[in-house]
Amino acid sequence: MDYSAWLTPLLLAFTAIYGMGRRVNVYDRLSQGAKEGLEVLLGILPNLVGLMTAVYMLRASGLMDVLGGLLAPALEKLGIPAETAALLFIRPISGSGALAIGSELMAVHGPDSYVGRVAAVMLGSTETTFYTVAVYFGAAGIKRTRYAIPAALVADLTGFAAAAFAVRLICSGGA
Repeated sequence: MDYSAWLTPLLLAFTAIYGMGRRVNVYDRLSQGAKEGLEVLLGILPNLVGLMTAVYMLRASGLMDVLGGLLAPALEKLGIPAETAALLFIRPISGSGALAIGSELMAVHGPDSYVGRVAAVMLGSTETTFYTVAVYFGAAGIKRTRYAIPAALVADLTGFAAAAFAVRLICSGGA
């Protein structure tokens, strides 16, 4: 028997019973939380629309391909396959855009190729920095990000290099 199917209904029932035991109007609180969630969504939606538009414009213009070609020598020195350059540009901006690029890389090079494996590990070990900043800082009303974005981008670059290193290390070990 699969007990995990009961986890969510039991958790919701427990929460409702606990709230009623504490004499809380559970439905009113649920409605209030949904209203606040929609207000947050409306507050960050313009940022997200602008971000997604910029991502698709960059991809369609071919600018990422040009930048990837220019950065190829530096990426090779870091041990990052030059084919993943577009992924490095898009991943900090858009998770869905990065997934599309990763899928393309795996379709062209194969999921078991070095490039395919590096792309998969990069997707799992880096963050959509600008998306996250737009959502969380926008929801909190923070206007100045100070060092958060540069620090997060350095962490992303470290994640990209570590992904390539880890795949190289594992693949040379007989994987």
